[in-house]
Parts: sequence; structure tokens; C-alpha cells
Amino acid sequence: MTHDCCSNVKPQTDTSHPPAGGTDERGNKTVYSCPMHPEVRSERPELCPECGMALLPVKGEKLSARRSLSAGGKVKSSHEEHAGHFDKHKGHNVNIFKRKFWMSLVLTIPIVLYSEVAQKMGIALPPFTGVEWLAPILGSIVFFYGGWVFLIGAFRELRAQLPGMMTLIALAISAAYAYSVFVVARGGIETLFWELASLVTIMLLGHWIEMRAVSGAQGALRELSKLLPDTAERFKIYDLRFKSAERETEIVSLEELRVGDKVLVKPGAKVPADGVIAEGQSELNESLLTGESKPVAKKEDDEVIAGAINGDGSLVIEIRKIGEATFLSGIKRLVAEAQASKSRLQMLADRAALLLTAIAVVAGALTLGTWLFLGAGIVFAMSRLVSVLVVACPHALGLAIPLVASISTTKGAQNGILVKQRLALEAARHIDVVLFDKTGTLTKGEYGVTDVLPVEGTPDEVISRAASVEYYSEHPIAHAIVREAKQRKLRPVAASKFERIPGKGAKAFMDGMVVKIGSYELLKDDGIAVPVSVKERAATLAKEGKTIIFVLFGKVFSGALALADVIRPESKDAIRVLKDMGVKVAMITGDSEEVGEWVARELILDEYFARVLPHEKADKVKLLQANRQKVAMVGDGVNDAPALTQADLGIAIGAGTNVAIESAGIILVKSDLRDIAKIIRLSRLTYRKMIQNLWWAAGYNIVAIPLAAGALASLGIFLEPAVAAILMSVSTVIVAFNAVLLKRQAI
Repeated sequence: MTHDCCSNVKPQTDTSHPPAGGTDERGNKTVYSCPMHPEVRSERPELCPECGMALLPVKGEKLSARRSLSAGGKVKSSHEEHAGHFDKHKGHNVNIFKRKFWMSLVLTIPIVLYSEVAQKMGIALPPFTGVEWLAPILGSIVFFYGGWVFLIGAFRELRAQLPGMMTLIALAISAAYAYSVFVVARGGIETLFWELASLVTIMLLGHWIEMRAVSGAQGALRELSKLLPDTAERFKIYDLRFKSAERETEIVSLEELRVGDKVLVKPGAKVPADGVIAEGQSELNESLLTGESKPVAKKEDDEVIAGAINGDGSLVIEIRKIGEATFLSGIKRLVAEAQASKSRLQMLADRAALLLTAIAVVAGALTLGTWLFLGAGIVFAMSRLVSVLVVACPHALGLAIPLVASISTTKGAQNGILVKQRLALEAARHIDVVLFDKTGTLTKGEYGVTDVLPVEGTPDEVISRAASVEYYSEHPIAHAIVREAKQRKLRPVAASKFERIPGKGAKAFMDGMVVKIGSYELLKDDGIAVPVSVKERAATLAKEGKTIIFVLFGKVFSGALALADVIRPESKDAIRVLKDMGVKVAMITGDSEEVGEWVARELILDEYFARVLPHEKADKVKLLQANRQKVAMVGDGVNDAPALTQADLGIAIGAGTNVAIESAGIILVKSDLRDIAKIIRLSRLTYRKMIQNLWWAAGYNIVAIPLAAGALASLGIFLEPAVAAILMSVSTVIVAFNAVLLKRQAI
């Protein structure tokens, strides 16, 4: 089934003639987008802020109905728009350069074979009538057919007052063509047609190779767009009296789904929208969404997210979220924002590219004037001018940072790390201390049994008796005890006459005996004393902020349980890895000093702050920053928002609805603290690749420009325009290849 947006995309036959802005006969707004950075969209045919290329038109749906403009004139689009847009532009633009390259190559070969340079190399092809017009005619075709994309690109750059890559290429080929036509018109033979044709052909080849690399790098949004199915199987009437296989269903598009609809997800199918399981159980593969490699077991009332792949069981899912409210849309929105944002290094590269363009123009003019003054001849001087303009093209410099940033954003998303702001990822490599919120971050934010103190019977028997009584209670402590029994695979014994004892605990009858569970007050009422060994241990646990629960079996003291906010099992591993990386670890909590001290001791933290109110958390971040430390704050993004904003790096924990937390620069989809070390490693790898690309993209000009200008001409060493084009293209490909290597590096 074709998405609506695909039918609205106007086929494009060339990049040189975009339709004017405005609306069509249906009132649809024309949106312009970069073929190399599809997430960049605008209402105007301007230049891409990421790479400087001209934005191409994509006719879409009404902006007011389906899209919203963000800062900078970029349009956020839905799944259908992304899917159609990526497919159209990816194939279309890569094929344009491919087609133009092969056609130009076919025309360039005879020009070169009948040129002076071929004769000097001993290549002598038989002449024919009109051979003198071969180079001018074929050269003109190559110039206008193959070079037109560069000429129109230069026009747009100059119109936007952002001269760059296209401007230099257009100046070079225009100068060579104009001079050659002038020579032919005067009856001369020393033209630059073979240099012109080979230059255009090589530049087209470089662009083709580069765009293939860029297309491969721009994977995050494209892969996310493929996750949703085109249709859903919706129940017409959902009647529990019939089995799901017997109920009548209909195939509908995703746009027709509404909150509350029941859909059937068969084995191997994709979940069409966020919801909860109404019937059935299965294992779902959420790896492309959360980075979790293992299938996740799901049963009734469990939440599922759009794009997850169902396992062997059939599921009936009640739709809870659709469209832009879904988890997948939240991820796509954040990835798009990250790819549209700029890092400090990219801003530096942008300024360097603009400066290099100016240097190239000035150097080219000086080269031309110098060689003419020295009497080298117009042909030699023009060749040097063209070489300088081509070899100094800042294409590689403009690509060096955006390509690495795009790949790192994709790599982060594949590992469950959503980079909302590139500046945040850049800051991660400088982090000195990671400050964790306790509740819901280092801990699960729910009660759990931490210690069992048996007196009469084994630990499992104490827990089984307590769970049998608490099985009917809704209290959080009761839930924790029942959950502990399930984890130990203990079956609750049938209990009767459950009764709450207000302020003290609960009781029930089991095997003819009354079983009570509760506090010290409950023991006092029955006149039962706590054994000394248990009393001393319970006092120690209580000082750690743990809640102590006693279990009575008839009139016999069975044992005690200690409960507390359970530390996440991955917290210790995460902290150990961070310390191994040389990063300090601190904690902030609103709990008592005793609780803070216990958690800090268990996790071997470097520092902790206890009894901190929500509005005081940002002050603790400032305190650490006052010691000249770069701070990463890790929290749930709700009451931690001020601290997340104050920190040098804000990391939000939480999937689902928490994915769009505005106060954090980076979001951990899986809520796995071990991913924080991955953030730092990814930041360091990204920075290293960016620096490598910057040095190569800018540094090679130190040698290339003087050679192209003819600084070593006295030694017979200089760069012909075609060789200069090869060097420039190779430089761009090297930058792209080096960036792509980031994909293979583990974080």
C-alpha cells in the first residue's frame, strides 16, 4: 500500500529547475528539503545549513494540518512523509549524478584521445573531416549537461550569499569553457576542452560516490520509518464471547486507527501503534526501538510500542496512542532534531569552509595575474586558475563534521541512546562527575525485600507465610513481598479471613493457624518478644532507612523482613565502568542521611547529598561546578528538570512517555545506567573522527593550493585541472570513508 505522502511527491527530472514556492491547485504548500540531509526542510528554496547544497522541492500535505515548523524553518514530518521522502530523494539524486557521470565519461574519452596530451603520450588516432570541432562540440555538451548541476548550485549559493563548493566548481569550469570558446572563435587551437571535460566528469564521479556514502550514513530516520506496517487488522466489533480468530476484522490504514480500537497482531507481524495487550501473550522484538537484543515477554495489560515485531503468539491490542503521540514518533522527532542541530566543531567547519572559499578565489586571481605578468601565456595561466579553484573546493570540509555527526546520532539510536542535542554529545567527553538522582534512577523507585531474618523455619518459609497473608493486600509493601515470593518461585498457601490491622499490619488464617505480619506494635499486642539476634540486626537495618516487617506464625516468632527501595541490578556495573574511565560518581536524594549513606556504601559512590528537596537539586549541581568540574546529571526528567538543565550534560532516564523530556540533551531509552559509559565513549569517538576529518579536509590544502598555483613549476611539478579534480574528489571520499568507519567501532 502506498502512503498518502508518496502520491503527493512530484516526480523530479532534474535538480536545476525547482518549482516556485507557494501552493498548488489543492492548496498544498511546497516544502523544500536537502537531498543529503532529508531531515532539513524549509518553505523556501534556500541552502541546506548542514552541507550548503540547494534544497529541492517536495510537494506535501498542508503544513497547518500535518506538520509544524520548528526553529530554523525545518519541518517535522510523520512516518509516511519520511518514508516517501527518503525513498524518492535517495534514489533520485544518487542516480542523477550516476547518469550524468557515465554520459560525461563517454563524451570525455574521445576528447582526451584526440587532445594534445594524448599525442604527447604517443597516442595517435586517425584524423577525420571536422576533427577540429570534436572537442568544442562534445566539450560544450559535457559543460551544459554534466556541469549544469554545478552552475545552478552556484547560482543558488550566490543568491543566498553563501558561496561555497558549487561556486568554486562553477567558476573553474566556466572559466575553462569561456576561455576555450574564445580561443576557438579566434581560430586558435590551444583550448582547455579536455581539461574541462575531465574536470566535470571527475567532479560528477566524486559527488556520486560521496552521495552514496552520505545516503548510507543518513540511516536513523530512514530505518525508523521502515518500522511501522502500512496497515492494521482492526476488529469491527470486539465481543469477548467469541475467540479472537472468530471475530470479524477489517484491514485499515494507520491513519484510520483511533484510540480505543482493538487490533489483531498475528505472529511475525508488527505492532501498528502504542497500546496495551487486551488478550494473549507473546514475546516481542523491540531491538530496533530500544536496543534490547533479547525478545521481551509480554502478557495481558502489558504495554507495547509501535514497530515492535510480534513473536509466536497472537495478540489483541487496545490502541492507546496514535500518530505523533507514539513512542516511535517521539524517537524520530528527537533524532531529526539532533541531526538538524549543530556542534561547535561544525560551526567552526562552516566558518572555515567560507574562509577557504574566499582564499581560493583570491589565490586563483593572484595565480592568474602572476603567471600572465611573468609571460607564461594565457593557456598556462588559465590552467593554473582552474586548478586552484578546483583543488581548494571546501566540499570535504563541509562534509567532514555533518557526516560524522549523522553517523554518531544513528549509532546512538541503535544502542538505545537518543541524542537530542549534538552539543550535549560533544560535552559528554569532558564530564568529570556523573550525579545520579537516587529514586527511580539508581533504584527502581519501588519497595523490594532486601534482607530475610528467619527464626522459625527457612527464609523461603518466612517469605511464603508473609506472601500468603499479603496476597490480598494493595499496600506497596504487600506487593513487594508477593513479588519476592514469585521471584523465588514460591506458591502462596491458601489463606482465609484476611483482615487489615490499621496502623500495625494484617492477618489471615492458614492451615488452621493465624498468621500475622506487621510492625513492632503488632508484637506488643500479642506480648511476643523479638529474639536478641534479630533485634540487633533489625536495628542496624532500620538505621539504613529500611522498613522492618515481623512475621508471626500462631504465637511463634517466625522471622523478620527488611524492605527498601531496591537498587537497580545494573547500577553497580554502571558505576564501576564509569570509575574505570576516570569519572567520579555522586548521588543526590531527598531521603534521610541514613538511606543516602546506605546506598552510597552499597554502590561505592565518591560523594552523596541527602535530604535534598527537588528545587535544591540544581544548587548541588552548581556546587560541583564551582569546583571546576563538568557535571552530567542523570534523572527521571520530571522533578529533576532544573538540575538536568543546570548540568553541563543532562541525561534523562525513561522510555515511553518520558522519551520527549525537554530538559535533557540525551535520553536513555532502555533506562539502563550502563549506557552512560557508552555516551562518553561515543562522544570521544565522535570527537576524534571529527578532528581527523577537519585536519584532512583543511590540511591538505596547505600543500595542494601552492602546487595547483604552480609554486614548483620550475621543477616541472604542477597540478593539471583534471588531477586537481581527482585530488579534491579523493579528499572528499576519504573524509566520507573515515566517517563511515565510525559505524564499525564498538561503544
